[in-house]
Amino acid sequence: MSSSLNPTLTAIPGIRVGQVTDRENATGCTVVLCPEGTVGGVDVRGGAPGTRETDLLHPSHLVDRVHAVMLSGGSAFGLATADGVMRWLAERGTGWATPGGPVPIVPAAILYDLSIGAPVKPDAAMGYQACENASEAPVEMGSVGAGTGCRIGALMGNELATKGGIGSACIDLGDGLLVAALVAVNAAGDVLDEDGRILAGLRAPGGGFADTMTMMRAMARMTTPAATRENTVIGVVATNARLTKEEINKVAQMAHDGLARAVRPAHTLFDGDTIFALATGQIDANVTAIGAFAAEATAAAIRAGVRAATSLAGVRAIGE
Repeated sequence: MSSSLNPTLTAIPGIRVGQVTDRENATGCTVVLCPEGTVGGVDVRGGAPGTRETDLLHPSHLVDRVHAVMLSGGSAFGLATADGVMRWLAERGTGWATPGGPVPIVPAAILYDLSIGAPVKPDAAMGYQACENASEAPVEMGSVGAGTGCRIGALMGNELATKGGIGSACIDLGDGLLVAALVAVNAAGDVLDEDGRILAGLRAPGGGFADTMTMMRAMARMTTPAATRENTVIGVVATNARLTKEEINKVAQMAHDGLARAVRPAHTLFDGDTIFALATGQIDANVTAIGAFAAEATAAAIRAGVRAATSLAGVRAIGE
């Protein structure tokens, strides 16, 4: 089902991805550069999002073109990386046309990674460098870019958490039609494999996984249960289908089904789960089919990011 030559987001013609990785401080960012005419949408499901330019993408609002999307660590400080992307694009004359010159449209979302490594925040210079690094090569996955400082199941701290990362997947629907996803996995809940078994999450002190849903059952009557505010899943789905702004927003909505299949529980009060969607507009297609496979690609990207992650700053990857 995947694109055999490039099973990642950059299989979509014209899409480029650039990443900056700071392993010493366990943080980074990932930019998605869009070809001209790309239509964008978004769906925010988490209760604690950190985002930029999401209102602009709603169907009732004027602007329907997106020039880049930024995913970053650094909590809300990381939104500054989008400033660097805007500067890089403006220097090249790319943006929404205005009398004062082009204004690049760069939606962004962040994740919290300040509790792993040093509390260094990605900035505009890092965002600019991510654009300089962008290419159409297959996306590097694991503990890189926005996935550098990702953790899964960090309720009890780094020692019992599992290392998260950034992953990507692409599905070939035939006749040149593609749907792909790129996701940074920093979830509070457990990540499940294709058979519904826990792949990564909060570890039990004696070995194995604690099972977050089992823990939640025990806390169900607690009005102020223990919780972590240091997690989220953020990502981008893209297709070369020709879709309207209303349709690509529907794709973003449907893509969250894939997040919920791969992460349990998802969309909690303490997550900032956000998915952007992009349509580059080359091929006529059925929006329902695109949305259904966007969900499949999202789930596959989440699992790929976890499997590619490597241990860092005291947080162990799966199998360690």
